[in-house]
Amino acid sequence: MTEPIRVRGSVVVPDAELVWRFSRSSGPGGQHVNTSDTQVELRYDLAASQALPPVWKERALERLAGRLVDGRVLVVKASEHRSQWRNREVAAARLASLLGDATAPPPKARRATKPSRGMVERRLDNKRRRADLKQTRGRVKDF
Repeated sequence: MTEPIRVRGSVVVPDAELVWRFSRSSGPGGQHVNTSDTQVELRYDLAASQALPPVWKERALERLAGRLVDGRVLVVKASEHRSQWRNREVAAARLASLLGDATAPPPKARRATKPSRGMVERRLDNKRRRADLKQTRGRVKDF
């Protein structure tokens, strides 16, 4: 059918875990739109999946909680193309991107650092110069 959906590295979602649904798409296309099922809905039961390692699955369930239907199924729709095949490819790419982002390891924690002494001195010196400049911009007194 389509290329397998690669999450990250060698982890691939098998076709057996995907449910494809097709329906009539709205939008331009003339008579073609009224007769063909070009809109694609791709459903993936994330909670029941055996393809993802348990740690990745937990991470994805947590990060995608707002997008999941019934807290377990991820749904991706695509209807921007007039061809069902292209919409399938778009939906598969979106699912792969979503899962890739959701299973990525958390970013490294930022280590707090303090500015160097020279940087602090330069900032204060610049601040003093600016204050002096503004101080001299007063009104001119008439004698």
